[in-house]
Amino acid sequence: MTLKVKKNLRTLLIGMIIIAIVLINIYPLFWMITASFKQPAEFVEKPAYALNDGFFIQNYIDAWTRGNMAVFFKNSLINTVLSLIFIVVFTTTISFAVTKMEWKWKKNIERYFAFGIMVPMATSLIPLFQIFQKAHLINTRTCLIIVYTASAISFSIYLVTGYLKSFPDEIMEAAVIDGCGIYNLLLRIVVPLMKNAIITVLVIQFFFKWNDLLYSMTFVSSTSLKTVQTGLLYFQDEFGSKNWGAIFASVSMCVVPMLIMYLILNKKVIEGMTAGAIKG
Repeated sequence: MTLKVKKNLRTLLIGMIIIAIVLINIYPLFWMITASFKQPAEFVEKPAYALNDGFFIQNYIDAWTRGNMAVFFKNSLINTVLSLIFIVVFTTTISFAVTKMEWKWKKNIERYFAFGIMVPMATSLIPLFQIFQKAHLINTRTCLIIVYTASAISFSIYLVTGYLKSFPDEIMEAAVIDGCGIYNLLLRIVVPLMKNAIITVLVIQFFFKWNDLLYSMTFVSSTSLKTVQTGLLYFQDEFGSKNWGAIFASVSMCVVPMLIMYLILNKKVIEGMTAGAIKG
């Protein structure tokens, strides 16, 4: 067997392995979406892997109305968007301060936030619950936004500081010489040039906050304030006979938007994740 034949066989084998891995990862998503369009009788009369006979849109209508998914979506969207705004503001300002500004305690502050990555957030549930209870914030939207923001700061600062450390100081020095103040320097020079890092933080933290179950179950009990993930847990109880089509429809409505957003911003996320690895 010649070297060229061996190389072709190796390439073919690697390609088949990649295709198999892709199919293994795609099939559950494909099965979930097709199941969301099945009629109730199809779950009983046909095997689980069978394709749907048609598109039963009523499952999505039931999920959105009877399953209160409209309320859960609104709550998750409000909590996630507001927390992302605070995350970006705090992350960019703190990262800029500890990497590009000269002051006495900046190294200690950077280590403090780095230490926050190593602390499991589950260990803070009881202290946080006691603090929020004394502050009368339990079962409010405010406590979730505070927790979402605080839990994301350390990791987000780690990502952004890695990018800023490779950011050339000459650009900022030129702006300062031209009369640019510290705030204009951050907003008009640094932030536009680090958009990939900011998009990376936004996408990663959006996934974390949108998929949050731990905090929303701990701090919120009112149905009108439940998020998507906690709503899915109680969604099954809305239907006495287990409306699986509506359940799969609700899960699809939660998952598909995240996949679409990631596919659109995938390139920006990869660039933001690898930007700090190369010194400019």
